[in-house]
Amino acid sequence: MRKIISVVGARPNFIKLAALHPYLKKSFNHVIVHTGQHYDYELSQNFFEELSLPNPNYNLQVGSQASSDQIKLIKSKSQKVLEREKPDLVLVYGDTNSTVGGAQASHAAKIPLAHVEAGVRSFDDSMPEEINRKTVDHLSNILFCPTQLAVKNLKNEGIKNNSYFTGDTMYEVLLKIKPSKSILSNLGIRPKEYYFATIHRQENTDNLKRLKTLIKSLSKLDRIVIFPLHPRTKKSASSTKNDYGNIMFIDPVNFKNSISLQQNSIMILTDSGGIQKEAYYLKIPCLTLRSKTEWPETVASGWNKLVDCQEKKILKCSRETVLPKKHPNYFGNGDASIKIVQIIKEFLYD
Repeated sequence: MRKIISVVGARPNFIKLAALHPYLKKSFNHVIVHTGQHYDYELSQNFFEELSLPNPNYNLQVGSQASSDQIKLIKSKSQKVLEREKPDLVLVYGDTNSTVGGAQASHAAKIPLAHVEAGVRSFDDSMPEEINRKTVDHLSNILFCPTQLAVKNLKNEGIKNNSYFTGDTMYEVLLKIKPSKSILSNLGIRPKEYYFATIHRQENTDNLKRLKTLIKSLSKLDRIVIFPLHPRTKKSASSTKNDYGNIMFIDPVNFKNSISLQQNSIMILTDSGGIQKEAYYLKIPCLTLRSKTEWPETVASGWNKLVDCQEKKILKCSRETVLPKKHPNYFGNGDASIKIVQIIKEFLYD
């Protein structure tokens, strides 16, 4: 049986892995390497448990590092695992430091590399994730694209072979999740009477002026704002000295509770790429707290609006809750994992 190694390390990696693992384990010897990029329980082990993922075969425990140092450490530690396990293929997911570190390790070890969620572009090179995406795509031997636009992006960069439109693996997971409303009663809130917000990207958390403006804007919204605090955001927010108004800060929540809070909100405000998609799947209007997005399809549809760090725009758009009449199917039919495994089989066995 051929061996495949998945390198993961952060929430979006785990969710994509949860979609693929049941299919991979049926056809391959599937080894899971957790880099330890997210070492906080709520951001890591909790996801493995609720998404029914097995414990990782390896935990590299890279922990918190400066981005460049973290990538180097992930590469070196992953490479040692690859030398030991000698897989036939390495799978990486999305655009995190674990993605690019695992990809570089695979390339250095001369092992074929496959990228799940390839071809995604924001065309904003100031975003570390954008550099990660490009790096991984140009190292990959097989590229699994969540949208037709992603396939087009790769072709525009000269990547024409072995790129496939499969649809989005995260959509599969969302279709199977059965969220509970108990989180709402625990927080003392009712459906459609609150906003849901997240902020975690470095461009917003490391710039205190931006973070202060964003929190001030959220505090002026006309309903309560449920705001799970990412550890990075919590550290920065403590120094903003802001009036938090109607913001209810809560600890990080697991995936099911996050989906429940999103699904029952009146609107989502976020800088997260994954949550932009989740909002779209759930048909909840979204305001993206950035100037550009890697999911322009959601903006073109009218379900997502780019408001950046502009208080007036945030407040104005928050009051415009008329839902678009159309909801185009950009992300496939929920069978991405089946397509991905079949393509891998053809690659490895033909």
